[in-house]
Amino acid sequence: MNVRVVIFDWDGTLVDSVEHIADSLHQAATELGYPALEREAYRDIIGLGMVEALEKLYPGISRDEMNTIREGYARYFFSKVTTPQNVFEGMAEVVADLRGSGRSCSVATGKSRRGLDFALVSSGLGDHFEITRCADETRSKPDPAMLEEILRFYRIEPEEAVMIGDTRYDLEMARRIGMPSIGVEWGVHKRDVLGDYSPHAIVDSVPDLRRVLGL
Repeated sequence: MNVRVVIFDWDGTLVDSVEHIADSLHQAATELGYPALEREAYRDIIGLGMVEALEKLYPGISRDEMNTIREGYARYFFSKVTTPQNVFEGMAEVVADLRGSGRSCSVATGKSRRGLDFALVSSGLGDHFEITRCADETRSKPDPAMLEEILRFYRIEPEEAVMIGDTRYDLEMARRIGMPSIGVEWGVHKRDVLGDYSPHAIVDSVPDLRRVLGL
């Protein structure tokens, strides 16, 4: 695949954190008396910014209660530090090899800036990314604002980059601005969902991703 910039989602794409996010949301919400939801409900909002995620999980939630849940979520989530062992096997090498081949790498994530900055360091991946964008400093997926800001940074057109993600929000974000995308099946959504957003490819293994990227 001949692109100049590869843009990665974080949770569920580079890092195996989906279940920890779901657990943290469940704990934070239920301790406030909100009903426990089906596991899939918590998983399905991963990729959205926290405000958008909570509005979808608990329609009508007040801003004060949202802030309390966010504080509880941060407490639970940061009790477990992301380490290089949490990076999906082979993905650190994918990023390093992309850089070695002369391509640039960046991140577009629904995480907060605080959360991503912490994870960039603790995962050992941070040095590979020239620009990273988070939902709380721009707009939540599937709005393509994060991608547009990354494109402006590199001064390139959408077709010169590719978005790699595990959720429909990642692929819809890319489709809205005509950017190619690659869906990965080891995170939140599977082929039956990802296929609705016209990805360039859907992969179920890191070797398959390497093949699509020409590594």
